[in-house]
Amino acid sequence: MAMFKSVLVANRGEIARRIFATARRMGLETVAVYSDADARAMHVAEADRAVLIGPAAARDSYLVAEKIIAAAQASGAEAIHPGYGFLSENADFADRVAAAGLIWIGPPSAAIRAMGLKDAAKALMQRAGVPVTPGYLGEDQGEAALAAEAARIGYPVLIKAVAGGGGKGMRRVDDAAGFAAALGAARREAKAAFGDDRVLLETYVARPRHIEVQVFGDTHDNVVHLFERDCSLQRRHQKVIEEAPAPGMDAATRAAVTDAAVKAARAVNYVGAGTVEFIADASEGLRADRIWFMEMNTRLQVEHPVTEAITGLDLVEWQLRVAAGEPLPLAQADIRLNGHAVEARLYAENPANGFLPSTGRLAHFVLPRTVRTDSGVEAGGEVSPFYDPMIAKLIAHGATREAALARLARACDSVEVWPVNTNAGFLARCLAAPDFVAGDIDTGFIERQLTDLTAVPAPSPAALAAAARAAMRHGAAGPQPWAALSGFRLNAAAETLMRLFLDGAPLLADAAVADAGRTALAAPDDEIVVFEAGQAFVFTTRPPMAEDAEAAADGQIRSPMPGRVAQLTAKAGETVAKGQGLLILEAMKMEHVLTAPFTGVIEFVAVALGDQVTEGAVLIRLAAVDSQAGAADSFVAPL
Repeated sequence: MAMFKSVLVANRGEIARRIFATARRMGLETVAVYSDADARAMHVAEADRAVLIGPAAARDSYLVAEKIIAAAQASGAEAIHPGYGFLSENADFADRVAAAGLIWIGPPSAAIRAMGLKDAAKALMQRAGVPVTPGYLGEDQGEAALAAEAARIGYPVLIKAVAGGGGKGMRRVDDAAGFAAALGAARREAKAAFGDDRVLLETYVARPRHIEVQVFGDTHDNVVHLFERDCSLQRRHQKVIEEAPAPGMDAATRAAVTDAAVKAARAVNYVGAGTVEFIADASEGLRADRIWFMEMNTRLQVEHPVTEAITGLDLVEWQLRVAAGEPLPLAQADIRLNGHAVEARLYAENPANGFLPSTGRLAHFVLPRTVRTDSGVEAGGEVSPFYDPMIAKLIAHGATREAALARLARACDSVEVWPVNTNAGFLARCLAAPDFVAGDIDTGFIERQLTDLTAVPAPSPAALAAAARAAMRHGAAGPQPWAALSGFRLNAAAETLMRLFLDGAPLLADAAVADAGRTALAAPDDEIVVFEAGQAFVFTTRPPMAEDAEAAADGQIRSPMPGRVAQLTAKAGETVAKGQGLLILEAMKMEHVLTAPFTGVIEFVAVALGDQVTEGAVLIRLAAVDSQAGAADSFVAPL
């Protein structure tokens, strides 16, 4: 089969741009699809052609198979690349692409189905000689049978949804007394997320590390691995930082785990790019006999750039060539591991405020040029509430792990984004954490150190100096030279001190201190924004206004972000207790639960289930029935 001449990417954002970059280099015509919300997105602007496929909500656009296929046919695209997420692991979609006479850039639908259900996949791996986590994969889903199996395995055990992923339908159970309640919760969550409430049981690994192996197969019976990655730095089962190779992996253990991954791929006649994920018990370091198969992702992974960095290969090019019927470009013996690479996921969120998603226009957006950056947005673009909050990936390579970590930490420190919040400072602190640098990691690392990792450091004297200079230049009389605004005293040096306010607290800044080139912006409302350590510090020269005594307890529950009302339990006239859940907002694949700030009676509910709301909109008003009023509580949980 000759190489096709055009490819449609059934995705958006950074992965669409990443695929287009390789396709252009190979001389292929590129076709983008987009929703109403993405009409001005970078992936649309960069494609040779673009086709509108529907409204903003993914369920009405990027997840509608017939719209994707119709777009390919209308644009003349010969092949479809699904990227990751959306329809990338949908076997029915793969079949429909092929039935339409188009080339599917992905594994056979049979392989997707074989790896789609965790229990069936594990049974298949056992037959193929791939080690699996000790547990229960049986058909008997009765509560008594499952409880008996949990007792046989030994507590603690992990309940996992058969059709699950991303931590949904998963519960740790420490003893028999808590099993029934945890089982019920896992089943409800699994049913809601996947339409399937079946579960499996696994022994709970106290210090788990997430190890995965990149594999590639072709239609000529070749299967190779491209070494392993470690994705143990996670928050609520979502990857934050990934690296390759895995720290502490010796040659014998690497040989065992990569051999198991190749066996797994061969067991399902795998073609294309795939990732075989393993869970490792890190309590005694990485050992071949303590690493077990977890699942296989039948697509290109978000973290594929770290594998590209250590091998010098373009994985998207390999995907395109394999889909065109070509053999793999290299044999296993020709694939070399060079140095160390680390990737950090830059999210539009506020770690200091419970990782609350952040949306809006990127008035200022500067990424470092010292590392590879794969971004879905640019300055002036919008972060939408409709999709995943990841806006970029930063990837650093070095001769050693220490060099790569230091380089990426410096890069995260230098990220400048405003007014949208990001996790850049949080990422830099993760990368510099002593235990992480030492390789002493597991999937609970972030949760154990969350207080330190989310604590925003005080601005340095250099940052204060940059703010003071900017405030002097942009004073009430309009932009003026710093010297003209400096104080004047006879026979004395000019006054260089200035009082600033940060989050309402007064600070003394000395404009004479060197600012080390820190960026300072004049923002609306006479604010000055200075970037340092991945943070955007917002200063003002005016003291905070006295707050209305009733403002914190006026009972108005406002939306903290744009989103959709996913659940509504509040009813007008109902008495609710402080902390009681009132509604759930859904935005950027996250749920935000709004609770009653005090005990009271609901006066009115201004929204209905399914409504889209704007940031700051009044959703509910509550009248106090006692004096115990306080600020609204909330928490964020992954969908």
